[in-house]
Amino acid sequence: MAEVLFYHLTQTPLERTLPALLEKSLQRGWRVLVKGGNAERLAFLDETLWTYRDDSFLPHGMGAKDGELQPVYLTVGDEEPNQANILFLVDGAAYPFDKMNSFERVCVLFDGNDADAVSAAREDWKATTAAKLPAKYWAQEDGRWAQKAENTP
Repeated sequence: MAEVLFYHLTQTPLERTLPALLEKSLQRGWRVLVKGGNAERLAFLDETLWTYRDDSFLPHGMGAKDGELQPVYLTVGDEEPNQANILFLVDGAAYPFDKMNSFERVCVLFDGNDADAVSAAREDWKATTAAKLPAKYWAQEDGRWAQKAENTP
């Protein structure tokens, strides 16, 4: 059963938070699917992942014909070519609850400074708990992540 993690970004933007979470996922040996809600924003994140740190290489692809070879694959569409273990939903991207169990973990990242994003995340939390999926809500506090809520069906 997929575990759904909600990340309420209040202190660091997505383009600084996402690379760190992707690195941790790859360290665990997971393959990652990042689903974005906006093509232009996802293209920006694609560029950011290549350049976010001088001493790091984060292998990924977007729209590549060899998507199945990518340890991290970025998309705004429905393709899932890389047999991902973990799904990241960013910038308001949605995913059907009945298909979430094909992943070990689903991470919903949302901007705490955007009232619409916070409202949408609240609705997603309600839908996640109604779907009886285990869920945890994390918020940034003093530069660290603090767990604020948990749903264990």
